[in-house]
Amino acid sequence: MAMQEYETLKRLVDEAGPDVDKAHGGNKAAGTRVRKKMQEIKSAAQEVRKKVLEGREEPEAGGSPAPQAEA
Repeated sequence: MAMQEYETLKRLVDEAGPDVDKAHGGNKAAGTRVRKKMQEIKSAAQEVRKKVLEGREEPEAGGSPAPQAEA
């Protein structure tokens, strides 16, 4: 499944925490770092989504293939 990708996503969210607090306090440089990290989080979330869909599309042992999902 997508465990490695999910762990990466969680790590990125955790890394953003301190800068989110600083940005909330008005630190503009921290805000810039948060926006950059959010872009990384968006990409990581897309990877998790992709891996989950790939898992759904793999046929089960002895069964018929799963129906194709629309994106």
